[in-house]
Amino acid sequence: MLRFYVDKPGGVTIEDCAFASRHLGDLLDAVWETDMPYFLEVSSPGLNRPLVKEEDFNRFHGRLAVIRTGLPLNGRRKFKGRLLGAADGNVGIVVDGASVAIPLSAISTARLQYEHGDSTC
Repeated sequence: MLRFYVDKPGGVTIEDCAFASRHLGDLLDAVWETDMPYFLEVSSPGLNRPLVKEEDFNRFHGRLAVIRTGLPLNGRRKFKGRLLGAADGNVGIVVDGASVAIPLSAISTARLQYEHGDSTC
């Protein structure tokens, strides 16, 4: 099995994955000298991609995300809302209409959430 992940600013569509799969398949068939069959998988990190660095949160500014903290902040550990980006070690997110700053060091997991109209592969 050969697994390739593709990514680009603005996200990856199913058409992007199909394009990459066709071209990678053609390239492999032309240059890989083996009689062994292979399975080629092309996908994007998609919604399960972890958001870790400030640049991750800035890249997905405006997207719906869920952030979980190791310890409670203001009485809660789960924050679901729109990302405002990150700066100076804090991540901004709008939760229930209020802007919340979460220290990057307090985040245990952060992931994008599916929204109607998402077309990632």
